[in-house]
Amino acid sequence: MGRKVIDNPNLCSLVHAMNIIGGKWKPILLYLLANGSLRFGKLLMFTPTISKKVLTEQLKELEEDGLIIRQKFPEIPPRVEYSLSEKGKALLPVLKALSEWTVDTYGSEIGFEQCRIVTL
Repeated sequence: MGRKVIDNPNLCSLVHAMNIIGGKWKPILLYLLANGSLRFGKLLMFTPTISKKVLTEQLKELEEDGLIIRQKFPEIPPRVEYSLSEKGKALLPVLKALSEWTVDTYGSEIGFEQCRIVTL
């Protein structure tokens, strides 16, 4: 199944951004990688309601868009780690601002930094 994108005939930057990081899982995966590299199994463990298929698709799309780096190690058994690229790291302040907006507007109890500690 191909990537779902929002039609963008006017080349709106917000629509383009949502086509890259929009959806249920991409911001969460970027957030999880904020502390460093993680293997597929750890990402799956931290997002227990995602299927392996969807996680694989989301990671491939993030890699295609240059937001994460997939590093394959020549070992047996094979080992693959995912980490943020510089583009991905540049999104962290945006995710933090979104988190702060949620705390300020909706009274969420756990902010960006505390959530990272609890999650990881």
